[in-house]
Amino acid sequence: MTSTRERQRAAARARLEKEMAERAARARKRRQTQAIVGAASVLVLVVAGTVWLVTALGDDDKTDTAGPAAGNVQCAWTEVPKDQRSPQIKDVGLPPVQQSATGTQTMTIDTDLGPITATIDRTAVPCTAGSFTHLAEKNFFDNSKCHRLVTEGIKVLQCGDPSATGKGWRQTDGTGGPSYRLAEENLPTDKRPPYPEGVIAMANSGQPGSTGSQFFIVYGDSPLEPKYTVLGTITGGMDLVKQIAAAGDDKAFAKQAGGGHPKKEVTIKKLTMSAPQG
Repeated sequence: MTSTRERQRAAARARLEKEMAERAARARKRRQTQAIVGAASVLVLVVAGTVWLVTALGDDDKTDTAGPAAGNVQCAWTEVPKDQRSPQIKDVGLPPVQQSATGTQTMTIDTDLGPITATIDRTAVPCTAGSFTHLAEKNFFDNSKCHRLVTEGIKVLQCGDPSATGKGWRQTDGTGGPSYRLAEENLPTDKRPPYPEGVIAMANSGQPGSTGSQFFIVYGDSPLEPKYTVLGTITGGMDLVKQIAAAGDDKAFAKQAGGGHPKKEVTIKKLTMSAPQG
């Protein structure tokens, strides 16, 4: 017969195994609710030497211990430490941690040359869409200029630096952004080409998880590695972008990342995001 001591040992083992299984299940759940798309090492699209961010970012991810509600995801915003923020950083606070992962939004970029519109699928880019919505509500992009045009190799018009304002150009144009960064989403690893004409995508500083506010409109199929968040698809105003491209650039960045300031300047008067639909 089994002794009392053996029965006690068996019961203790059973309790320990149950506790370990419960701990593992809780850990898996935390990872699922807190994870966002991981970032790969990135090909620098932002001008070398004028990146938005110093090398080291703080690890201040904001999390919500309550977990996301139905139809939502948990997003992590990595704040740039205050002692590492350049004057080109525009602090408008952080977006909500929980973001909707359903429906589509319309982005309207109202420029001095006319409107440019895009459709954004929140199921593919819930955190990036949430960030853009937050920034738009804070008038973050208003009165900023699209500071970079590339016409050789890749065909992109880059915008989204809130410090690129006023008359003329400065060496710091292209270095501005919000006071936080987020990981890349919706990388087109299975698309050929990854960035066809009509795509609107996010630039980054060359470091994983360094997506900010700068974005680029692809006006011709471009041989970029699939390492930049595809935000959405242009639905109107591509003719305006092509007019800007046809006027050429000043080659200011030719020796660095390529291209230059567009000769035909374009200013974002206001950028808005509609409420999610569907």
